[in-house]
Amino acid sequence: MNVGRTIFSQLMDLFPLTEFHNCVRRYRGDYKVQRFSCLDQFLCLAFAQLTSRESLRDIESCLRAMQPRLYHMGFRSPVSRNNLANANRQRDWRIYADVAQVLIRQSRQLYAHEELATALQETVYALDSTTIDLCLSLFPWTPYQRSKAAVKIHTLLDLRGSIPSFVRVTTAHTSDVSLLDNLPMEPAAIYVMDRGYIDFARLHRFTAAAAFFIVRSWKNIQYRRRYSHPVDHTTGLRCDQTIVFTGVRSAHVYPTPARLVRYFDAEHDRRLSFLTNNFSLPALTIAELYKSRWNVELFFKWIKQHLRIKKFYGTSPNAVKTQIWVALIVYLLVAILRKQLNLKASPYRILQILSLSLFDRRPILQALQPLDPQMTPPHPANQLNLFDL
Repeated sequence: MNVGRTIFSQLMDLFPLTEFHNCVRRYRGDYKVQRFSCLDQFLCLAFAQLTSRESLRDIESCLRAMQPRLYHMGFRSPVSRNNLANANRQRDWRIYADVAQVLIRQSRQLYAHEELATALQETVYALDSTTIDLCLSLFPWTPYQRSKAAVKIHTLLDLRGSIPSFVRVTTAHTSDVSLLDNLPMEPAAIYVMDRGYIDFARLHRFTAAAAFFIVRSWKNIQYRRRYSHPVDHTTGLRCDQTIVFTGVRSAHVYPTPARLVRYFDAEHDRRLSFLTNNFSLPALTIAELYKSRWNVELFFKWIKQHLRIKKFYGTSPNAVKTQIWVALIVYLLVAILRKQLNLKASPYRILQILSLSLFDRRPILQALQPLDPQMTPPHPANQLNLFDL
């Protein structure tokens, strides 16, 4: 019999426990708490994310069924839905947001040498947001429309490894472009955005910070062409121009020259225009980098389909944000596990295998590595066959 540690506890070895306890002390998460600590809360929510539990009662029933194994998985208090509901409502969500930043730094170091769609040494980010619809009667603190409620997840995705480097959870009324006010700008990095982020005063902050932006342009921007660069029309490029803005406000808030690249997408029969402050990259690379922005849409689709962020275990703002940040922590743990074990399997397959084998007592690598089809399984019998067929 395998008397090793469970796969769940092996996965939790990747969790930065020392930094977590520092965050708990920083926000006084365990202040006057005698039972069911912040660590117990996290383990319950991480288990719920990995196994797609539907509700607090579902979490409680599954964990109580495995009561003899919980101590060896890190749980130090009995699990009850009442304690978990109170913890989700009262324990500061910033504990998990700060821990996620530690995992983000680890993940980005592991994926720093991943290849991009274009051969670039610079860091490339994709910025976008996604909306999660809620029930207005249960979540009255986040009204979106007359009969709807919603929260919005703003994400800055590092395209090397699809690692979310900056995340902010807001109400759905918060505009996308306002996020640029608080966005940390890294010198020499490239930020790829959709046209919802066009604000010339905010875009000029990229130039002031020695960073680069690529944003899809509006059709009605006012500008004057200074110079036209030659392009190869067979690649889909239509023009590559150096421009200055001539609008009443845009000329004032963005006084420096910009670059306008027009591209024809023959596959979808549409014309695209891109604004950037990068004058060194080839025009075709600008178009290809914008195409890679689709990775952030795939990231949103992945976490909505495979993690529990569309249905929540609590209705308070703290409970919602806590669940979203724990879901991102689980995503980062899977990404770190995949890189450290050098697995070829997709994050989806890893997550599916983990969901069915969390209580198994075997090495986690053995559970995640595919079986070699050429290996002959050992015969289960310890004695010779009576008949040779």
